[in-house]
Amino acid sequence: MLRRRPGHEVELFIARRTSPASVAGMWEFPGGKLEPGETLHQGLHRELREELGVDVALYAEVTGQGSKSYASEAGWWLKETTAMRLFRGEILDGEPFPLQDHDRVDWVPLTPQLLDYPWIPADRPIVEQLLKDSKS
Repeated sequence: MLRRRPGHEVELFIARRTSPASVAGMWEFPGGKLEPGETLHQGLHRELREELGVDVALYAEVTGQGSKSYASEAGWWLKETTAMRLFRGEILDGEPFPLQDHDRVDWVPLTPQLLDYPWIPADRPIVEQLLKDSKS
C-alpha cells in the first residue's frame, strides 16, 4: 500500500518476514494469495485482516511499468502464472500489527534509502520501479 499524508513524502507500507527461513528478516509488501472464488479485493482485504489486523479502503492500482519480461499491466510477474499487485489504500480501522508471518511493520518514505532494506527477491524490482517512477 502507498499513502501520502499532507506535508509528507509518499510512503510505502512494508513488513518484515519471520518465515519461511529463506526470507526471514527480509522486508516485503504485505499481502498474500487468493483463495478459490475470491476476487482480488476480497483476497487483499482478508489477507490484511489476517496478517495485520486492519480493514482498508483500496484505491487505484499501481500498475507494473518495468521491463516487459518482469512487469505487466496487471502487476509484476513473480512466476509464469503469478503476479504481484500493488494498490494505493487507506487504513479505515485498526492499527497495523504483525499477527502472522511478520515481526515488524512500518510506513517508510519512498526515497532511495529504501534500497538499503533487505528485500525479498520478488519485491526488490518493484521498489526499484516505484523509485524510478517517483522521479518522473
